[in-house]
Amino acid sequence: MNRPQVTLKLATSLDGRIATAAGESRWITGEASRAEVQKLRAAHDAVLIGSATARADDPELLARTEAAPERQPVRVVLDTEFSMAPGGRLFETLDRARLLILGAADGDSGRREALERAGARTAGVARGPMGIDAEAALGVMFGHGIERVLCEGGGQLAASLIAAEVVDRLEWFRAPIVLGAEGRSGVAALALSSLADAPRFKRVALRELGPDIWESYERVS
Repeated sequence: MNRPQVTLKLATSLDGRIATAAGESRWITGEASRAEVQKLRAAHDAVLIGSATARADDPELLARTEAAPERQPVRVVLDTEFSMAPGGRLFETLDRARLLILGAADGDSGRREALERAGARTAGVARGPMGIDAEAALGVMFGHGIERVLCEGGGQLAASLIAAEVVDRLEWFRAPIVLGAEGRSGVAALALSSLADAPRFKRVALRELGPDIWESYERVS
């Protein structure tokens, strides 16, 4: 397998929403759940998000564990058109962890150069049906020495990875709230025509974290 093992982390309401319609998401899950997510980050070589999440949340994506990890995971952003602004907390923390931005091979070269001048590493990959080809992106990550990647969203990226059948494990943190259909979905549209086409996972663990539930799933081959 010439790609990293992929773990998809979801932190949602009971009805699978990661934010309100207005984009409010801090914090859906509780403190105990968030602490476990930090441990998951530390246990992976890289943390992966989409550019929409990078713009909306302005995250650092550092692993903040009680005992600091020996090394921070690489922060990887999928940004098809290299449209991110070369600023924010991902760039402010380049002295602590690397930043790799993957866009389309035919993406805007000027923007790509600006991101590199700001300190990010970039790579161009093939386009896919949902933006960047997921398998091609994972192959590039593998070439950068990334063997285990934790995907933290958003919904479009999660759907792209699930549709490509490259999600090996799901770590699902579920809070006891309901946000309704207008909330932002943890997994975007998969365009399934029948139940037989639905990707299937096997639950391998179930834990209570205060008011939250943490479920672990493995992909059914």
